[in-house]
Amino acid sequence: MSGLLALLDDVVALAKLAAVTLDDAAGQAVKASSKAAGVVIDDAAVTPRYVTGLAATRELPIVGRIAVGSLRNKLLFLLPAALLLSAFLPQAITPLLMLGGLYLSFEGYEKVQHMLVGETKEGKGVKVAVRLAKGDKTLEDEKVAGAIRTDFILSAEIMAIALAAVSSPDIVTQAIVLAIVAVVITVGVYGAVALIVRADDIGARLAQRNGAISGPIGRALVRGMPPFLETLSFVGMVAMLWVGGGILVHGLAQFGITQPEHIIHAVAAVIGDAIPFDGDILTWVVSAAGAALLGLVAGAITAAIVAIVRLPFRGATQGQEH
Repeated sequence: MSGLLALLDDVVALAKLAAVTLDDAAGQAVKASSKAAGVVIDDAAVTPRYVTGLAATRELPIVGRIAVGSLRNKLLFLLPAALLLSAFLPQAITPLLMLGGLYLSFEGYEKVQHMLVGETKEGKGVKVAVRLAKGDKTLEDEKVAGAIRTDFILSAEIMAIALAAVSSPDIVTQAIVLAIVAVVITVGVYGAVALIVRADDIGARLAQRNGAISGPIGRALVRGMPPFLETLSFVGMVAMLWVGGGILVHGLAQFGITQPEHIIHAVAAVIGDAIPFDGDILTWVVSAAGAALLGLVAGAITAAIVAIVRLPFRGATQGQEH
């Protein structure tokens, strides 16, 4: 009997420990998810373009396929890799985060460039339109594969940011936090994407009913989705630069280069103190703008380096075409 009671005491103790661990993990998962908010916004802004031009009946299945691929990336590849880094090579996390920040800055810079000068890939767009008209089924697979590749990079950044935000050194807690972040963010992002890509169809159906309430709501959805998608794309672009620049600023500070961080904080503090109301909000906005500006500069430098590296390959490709 005493042995059974001792066993029950151990079970109760383990249950309490598990409850504390799960509670701690849930709290840290919320914190980690908020840290990755900028990348999440960009992920939600990027994905809808992969279903543009395809049949409406295929939009949700495609979003579902991308979501499954995203979850597989996070749970099967990125989570184990993050735990291994944390256990055996924690000093590599900051450099990897900075590489991811540089990539986000580069992508954000390219979006700014396209917004200012316009896209230059009309030929590629025409070819895609022709394939859509012919009902090329391989195009769907290509779009899904491209979306999952892009998602892998964004997911890697999300998992790295989440890992850096986890305060517990316990590998079990880290694993639980990262798994929660992976599932919650994937469901949240692709649930939102599913609503976005179907909103215009829902609006069209409501408009066709033309009820006293459904009619105006439907017409508002149909008219509002294009500007909403443009706004979401712009927010995603800004978020990329803000998150990418912020990662670079904090990473440089950890390596002893604190000047960018100090300058941004000093300017934000001066402007925040000069405003008699909502100074904290303005301070945050100025800090984010400073990080975004640094991200834009870093992205421009990276784009210039990439263009120089590509020059010999571009010449060889053009020679083969001629």
